[in-house]
Amino acid sequence: MEPEAAKLIGAGLAAIGTGAAAIGVGNLFGQFLNGALRNPSAADGQFGRLIFGFAVTEALGIFALLIAFLLLFT
Repeated sequence: MEPEAAKLIGAGLAAIGTGAAAIGVGNLFGQFLNGALRNPSAADGQFGRLIFGFAVTEALGIFALLIAFLLLFT
């Protein structure tokens, strides 16, 4: 296999992480809404954890995109 082809395949595989982060964010907010509708009084206490989880999930997605770009353009 040529190095250029391996680089493109690696970048494509690293870009899968951005899609996984999108699925994770959707799952995170969906589960929060599910819990908030079941117990509305506890929703305010869980909102901080929701935002923290969102930030960590998005950071991992951005990190995966960064790795894909590094593999693609270096």
